[in-house]
Amino acid sequence: MKGGRCEACQGDGVIKIEMHFLPDVYVTCETCKGKRYNRETLEVLFKGKSIADVLDMTVEEAAKFFSAVPAISSKMDTLVQVGLGYVQVGQQATTLSGGEAQRVKLAKELSKRATGRTLYILDEPTTGLHFDDVRKLLEVLHELVDAGNTVVVIEHNLDVVKTADWVLDLGPEGGDGGGRLVAAGTPEDIAANEESWTGKFLAETFRRHDARRAQRNKRERAKTPAAAAKAAPVKKAKPKPAAKRKTKTTSAAKQA
Repeated sequence: MKGGRCEACQGDGVIKIEMHFLPDVYVTCETCKGKRYNRETLEVLFKGKSIADVLDMTVEEAAKFFSAVPAISSKMDTLVQVGLGYVQVGQQATTLSGGEAQRVKLAKELSKRATGRTLYILDEPTTGLHFDDVRKLLEVLHELVDAGNTVVVIEHNLDVVKTADWVLDLGPEGGDGGGRLVAAGTPEDIAANEESWTGKFLAETFRRHDARRAQRNKRERAKTPAAAAKAAPVKKAKPKPAAKRKTKTTSAAKQA
């Protein structure tokens, strides 16, 4: 049944060319030029933007564009919250990485009504993420735990491991050399375990974190008024020159 989509590409914007001995190739649809919709649909505008323009926006741009439409902005804000603000709204699901696809599912769960009795299992969700995006993702995961849910994360990123409530370290090596439980406990317990490779790197991570925190506290103390006054050189007041005494000569002294 015909609708507003481009019938040549079925609304995908690209056409799939099957290769017998090579991966499939996707080329831009020559009919709609990648716009996905027919001419009549693209003539419908919202705030001067067609649906094709909206699909070309990033999630962060769409959140601002639809700020007055709660039904849309809430979903866009949730995607931004899990660190997917850079993804295009119309990006094909097959082009997302494994970590991105997991975070899309996570955003979908966050948009639902919270029950506090949900088990979330994530497999390396920080893959390909910037440090700031990892921080945003961790904030979301901790919010889920604080709400009463359980979050199980399979992860090698030490920034994630060090914030966990409980760690199961499998190893000690990879492949055939691993597969057994080396250590279990809090991140601090793992860091103190000499048999754990994860513990050795985790201990180094803790040391760097403590060093950075000490430097940051030192800089903050230096910015306080009391410390600034203590560090500022004290200017000594210059001694005032002694006033000259004026001697009055009496008339009797003059006669003498």
